[in-house]
Amino acid sequence: VEWPIDVSYTSDEYFKRWKYPSYNFTMATFWTPHLVRSKVADSNGPSNTGLFNLYLDEHDEKWTTQVQDFDYIILDGGHWFYRPMVFYERKKIVGCHFCLMENVPDLTMFYGYRKAFRTAFRAINSLEDFKGTVFLRTFAPSHFENGIWNQGGNCVRTKPFRSSEAQLEGTNLELYMIQLEEFKKAEKEGRKKGLKLKLIDTTQAMLMRPDGHPSRYGHWAHENVTLYNDCVHWCLPGPIDTWSDFLLQILKMEGMRSAIS
Repeated sequence: VEWPIDVSYTSDEYFKRWKYPSYNFTMATFWTPHLVRSKVADSNGPSNTGLFNLYLDEHDEKWTTQVQDFDYIILDGGHWFYRPMVFYERKKIVGCHFCLMENVPDLTMFYGYRKAFRTAFRAINSLEDFKGTVFLRTFAPSHFENGIWNQGGNCVRTKPFRSSEAQLEGTNLELYMIQLEEFKKAEKEGRKKGLKLKLIDTTQAMLMRPDGHPSRYGHWAHENVTLYNDCVHWCLPGPIDTWSDFLLQILKMEGMRSAIS
């Protein structure tokens, strides 16, 4: 146990680095909700959640220029792709997701999701000096019931689903399969360059935990605020603590393989 030193290269809270001197261990977080270069086109947008321009063939240099010296990269992405987006490729609009713009085809969020992961993996595989391991942490489903997030949906269950009560289907299944397909392509390419890509598959485990979200309790008890029920983010401590267990187990298994070989 050790209290880390803040060694961040910027004051931006979305880009933090912490160093644990006794362990010679540095941990960092890079905020990239769409994985590729993006910017807010309209802070309200068609659904009051913002409209974003996504440059699907351009990697986000805020993180791709910072990760090559790390031993491990954990990549993930998901729920931000539900928001309205305009897709750009080669500097031109090619389509969108729920942008409601005239003469712009709705390619759905799945198009942007696939292209974003493809570009992110290509960026990592093209790093000249990176010799580490890349982990893809798979999509974690939300659990709104009796309505969507802004129409009274809530998550009030207090127990996990039984195995017969939930199936991976619909949008959740589509997003998960896109991740697996793009991961497999990237893993094949990375292997040619001696890079390791590993999967932290959390999707099925998280699907079973409708009891793990803040719901209407995502604020301090003394705060007099009205918020939408939050069935996307996870309580801490909570089910997502298992993600660290999954990661540690994979690292242990890799260590054992290295020792044997």
